Amino acid sequence: MFFVNKLTTTVFLLSCAVSVLNAADGVSPKAYKLTEVLGLPITNSILTTWVISILFIGLIRLSVGKPKLIPSKAQAVVENLVDGLKDLLEPIVGKKAFPVTFPLLIGLFIFIVVHNWSGLFPGVGVFGHYDGARFTYWMRPASADLNATFGMALVAMIAWLFISLKVAGPKFFIWELFGNKADKKETPTPIYILLIPIFLMVGIIEVVSIAFRPISLSFRLFGNVFGGENLLTSMTGMAPFIVPIPFYFYEVLVGVVQALIFTLLVAIYIGLITNHEEESH
Repeated sequence: MFFVNKLTTTVFLLSCAVSVLNAADGVSPKAYKLTEVLGLPITNSILTTWVISILFIGLIRLSVGKPKLIPSKAQAVVENLVDGLKDLLEPIVGKKAFPVTFPLLIGLFIFIVVHNWSGLFPGVGVFGHYDGARFTYWMRPASADLNATFGMALVAMIAWLFISLKVAGPKFFIWELFGNKADKKETPTPIYILLIPIFLMVGIIEVVSIAFRPISLSFRLFGNVFGGENLLTSMTGMAPFIVPIPFYFYEVLVGVVQALIFTLLVAIYIGLITNHEEESH
């Protein structure tokens, strides 16, 4: 117990010292390159992603173990999380698309929320080296790296395209983008024909908006988490004790909200194509 308390105190003091060093300049917008593997750069955000993911998976495996008919406390927590997300997401994407979509959405939510919170873990943003001008730390939250958030957004949009084509079908997918939505039976033929080029132009605008979705998704998540890292660094640098505590609780809330927003937006994008009544098809 004495060793744990001493280690916790040491990490806290190091965190305060690092925050004082970086308070004036804030957190670097770019991840630091630590080394290379097979010619590929390994940055501090990549290292954090690996370490936090392995620790999280190990923690879940150790706490939950083999699922039981009468769940343990840890298994009950995980099951309640899954059921809560299921109840939230199924009406959005539709019952037909839900089985193939849910693993993607729950994976995104858990991955993002864990890595949003990773900047609050002891040791992240603490250990590194000081070159006389700036402290280069070895670990950085993945969500505070634009490369990571943009990569997640690209994966989400590729999955959106695959799921939309698989569930709705190519014909309905193209009609949803460019098709004439007017009722042919109730619309006069001249007006129906005039509406065709209008809906084609609307489809082109929709394609452009879809192309920008990865940018909006990635910058929204990156901006909020990166801003939070700068806020914590500045507050800890100005007043290391007591004062930063409310901001840590605030960042816990922001981490959940931003993960939920990212997940819900992806679900809505999928649901816009897949969640239609039979008569719509």
